Amino acid sequence: MSRKRMMIGVALALVVLVATAFGGYSLMNSRTWQVAGRLVDRVDTTEKVVALTLDDGPSAKTPEVLKALSDAGIPATFYLNGRDLAARPDAGRAIAEAGHEIGNHTYNHRRMVFVSADTVRAEIEDTDAEIARTGYPGQVTFRPPYGKKLWGLPRYLSDHDRTTVMWDVEPDSGKEASTEEIVAETVANVRPGSIILLHVMYESGAAALAAVPRIVAELRSAGYRFVTVSDLLTR
Repeated sequence: MSRKRMMIGVALALVVLVATAFGGYSLMNSRTWQVAGRLVDRVDTTEKVVALTLDDGPSAKTPEVLKALSDAGIPATFYLNGRDLAARPDAGRAIAEAGHEIGNHTYNHRRMVFVSADTVRAEIEDTDAEIARTGYPGQVTFRPPYGKKLWGLPRYLSDHDRTTVMWDVEPDSGKEASTEEIVAETVANVRPGSIILLHVMYESGAAALAAVPRIVAELRSAGYRFVTVSDLLTR
């Protein structure tokens, strides 16, 4: 009997362990919820407005990205890394001077889970300092690399009244997709208040960058307007 009780206890412990691990994994990757503070993946509105967000960089492709946005006549929100802003200060200033919004995407683009409070603080505050050097004057929202957050990061953001910005449309994340596929997936999934995520700052993002003017044209023809994330949050 004692052996049977022991085996039941081990089985229950394993069930609890698996359930805890699954819950932590789900929480870490959730686009719609975190343990503390404000998180937004889409704004609930009937107005046909969307925000285009561009992750990573700046990089050598920044002038090309800015030209594509200028030609399309839209604003974007750039979630930039502090290390890349430090390496390319002129690119950061060019983004700010073009009137785009800049958000914080950590300094080193590391996964912000199972890290110390000091690491969370440094990753965010060092990037804030680099963003300030661009001359960007607006609100600075935050986006976690890979969308991952667990305990320490949300607590810091909540304590400092910062908004975590996720997304509800991501046609080029974690896969190789053609320009046509990126355009089609974006147009099919956009809703009023959507936040679109694209990666256009490196050569691997060439298809996504080529998709920008086509996405803009198709969504405009459907009656949509493009705004920054901060503008979207006021709806």
